[in-house]
Amino acid sequence: MEFLQQNWYWAALAVVSGAWLLVETVRSGNNKTQLSPVQATLLINREDAIVVDVRDQGEYAAGHIAGARHIPAGELERRSGELDKFKSRPIILCCATGNRSAGALAQLRKAGFEKVYNLRGGIMEWEKAGQPLSRKRK
Repeated sequence: MEFLQQNWYWAALAVVSGAWLLVETVRSGNNKTQLSPVQATLLINREDAIVVDVRDQGEYAAGHIAGARHIPAGELERRSGELDKFKSRPIILCCATGNRSAGALAQLRKAGFEKVYNLRGGIMEWEKAGQPLSRKRK
């Protein structure tokens, strides 16, 4: 008890971080389509997942996941045929924050893609996790 009195801030930090983890777990629910940057990296490395960046050209040029294909969200419906040859492989969609790519996920599901995932938090979370970005043009 004396330890807690002298180190109350550590106990408070533990409670707050535990609560945050609980909220994140509840918020994501059983949604298996949302991937953290670590989960995305594992899927890329283990199952040869394809990354599709749905941001605008300027955002993509500023930095993207290495090897990512660039199909802006507004062009996805028209260009989804470019991804047909990858229907058997996992596809990870990403944007700046995860919102546009969530919409893109719904479009690809509607087009018959089954192994489609969204990078939760987008490129912002990718960078926060310390993952590298490429500026090379594909």
